[in-house]
Amino acid sequence: MELPEVLHHSGFADLLLVHNALPELDWDKLDTSCSFMGKKLKAPLMINAITGGHSGVLGINRELARAAAFTGIAMAVGSQRAALDDPAVRDTFSVAREFNPEGLLLANLSALCTLEQALEAVEMINADGIQLYLNVNQELAMPEGEMNFSGVLENIRNLAANLPVPVLVKEVGCGMARETVAALADAGVRYIDVSGWGGTNFAAIEGRRGGKGGIALERWGIPTAISLLEALNAGKTISVVASGGVRTAEDAAKALTAGASLVALAGPFLRVLKKRGPEGLVHYIGELISGLKRVMMLTGASHMAALARRPLVITGLTAAWLKRRGIDIDCYARR
Repeated sequence: MELPEVLHHSGFADLLLVHNALPELDWDKLDTSCSFMGKKLKAPLMINAITGGHSGVLGINRELARAAAFTGIAMAVGSQRAALDDPAVRDTFSVAREFNPEGLLLANLSALCTLEQALEAVEMINADGIQLYLNVNQELAMPEGEMNFSGVLENIRNLAANLPVPVLVKEVGCGMARETVAALADAGVRYIDVSGWGGTNFAAIEGRRGGKGGIALERWGIPTAISLLEALNAGKTISVVASGGVRTAEDAAKALTAGASLVALAGPFLRVLKKRGPEGLVHYIGELISGLKRVMMLTGASHMAALARRPLVITGLTAAWLKRRGIDIDCYARR
């Protein structure tokens, strides 16, 4: 049975880009490329963790990997815990590296995993980095979910210090406050995916399948735009990924203008793959990149670093929240 997706406001409507009627740029010279975790990407986009661990989804990861390789964007696999428990499903993850041999590929496990498990997950797909996910609200809603979370930060510190690849810590739909981001940075984490409120609501999904309290807490979390700006104002040297309710090229451009290093989507890519097939997915990613270039032209930004210097007007709930949290929003509008 396909689980429902519950969407909320991600906050991107509160972020307004300033039109430049005299961009003085040429389309063919617009450069969407960037570097992340030491690898060059054709665009600052990532197919975020979606699936794996069941024989029936091998084809999904194969086609996602093919699309990532063809379009030059990053990809993360879904949680590899199933493959650690059952070697028979390892190929549902390793297929991603098989069909994307040179691209940026991230492994994926819970932040509660052991060092040995993380090493095995990285080796399984020859990963360039690993996502460690935080999903407290989802766990609390799951009938069989974890209820104890002490020691997680120290475990992340140990993993960041001992793994041979970079560690990216991500939420799964509730976002991160700057205090959390600062604590993770102090623990040695240099990559954060805020994964804010606005995309798939896993606590609500768990509630609908008989969980303990998911429906009551389905509006819990920090909207993605707010979480992104909190993370960027944590006072730490980190790279921030924006995910959670990113639906359009304009959303992506707003996140990149705010200061995100990368923008990640999951649900939209999966839906396009299911409805339009592999070629449709490649076309969709191409449309996102073209849309990003249009925004670059309309704001007068010839490359990613220039886009991050364009003015961004912050309004609405996002502005009110950030002001109450002591974050200067005027500096974004007056660049």
